[in-house]
Amino acid sequence: MTTFDDKLLHFGFTLGMNTLDFGIVHYNPIGSNPDFTTPPANTWYPDEERITGNHFVRADIEEVIPGFTVGIVSSLRLTRDLNLRFLPGLSFGERILTYNQLVVDYTTSGFSNRTYDYSVKSTFLDFPLLIKYKARRINNDRPYVIFGGAYRQDISRTGGEDLVRLTNGGFYAEIGAGWDHYFTFFRFSVEAKVSLGLNNQLGDPPQGDNQRKYYTHAFESLRSNIFTLCFHFE
Repeated sequence: MTTFDDKLLHFGFTLGMNTLDFGIVHYNPIGSNPDFTTPPANTWYPDEERITGNHFVRADIEEVIPGFTVGIVSSLRLTRDLNLRFLPGLSFGERILTYNQLVVDYTTSGFSNRTYDYSVKSTFLDFPLLIKYKARRINNDRPYVIFGGAYRQDISRTGGEDLVRLTNGGFYAEIGAGWDHYFTFFRFSVEAKVSLGLNNQLGDPPQGDNQRKYYTHAFESLRSNIFTLCFHFE
């Protein structure tokens, strides 16, 4: 395929794996969040300490869960070494937030720390627009780097009583690198890419009066970060 890169426009498809993460900024303590109010005692759960404004409620992603990505490749040749690429697709993933939680310790009549895991599932419509800068071809191989931006729309349904809810849309800065290999009838590419969320995607707290709203009020911001390993067929 000696003339493959001379084409003005070509198409293909992509399959990949992803892992999702959050860039988390907490309120320290939770009372520094102006929206936080200590709930009335009769709405609390009997085996938990009543969270007040002086508490530090923190969470992090402790487990990496693999997801799946599929999409379409469309590439426009700009120069010998530059291509403009649009890769709309669909991504499925999950993040598990692990919280510290103060609970009653009946053996000591005090309180102890334990963890609580909360799953946040996402289904993204991906719309990345990237510049691909290619090195000179060496026989049947050609390394490259990519950079650009993306918009993602989360089409997962969230309930009004979910402890942590996300906004539907978000913008991302993307950077990565890959390797093209030219076979007889198609080009195969392996590509690793990091997507860094640019806007706060934390949604409203749960709507129910008896819900644990401090799981949301603990956060000042949640920014979505995604690592993707893709395999392109063009």
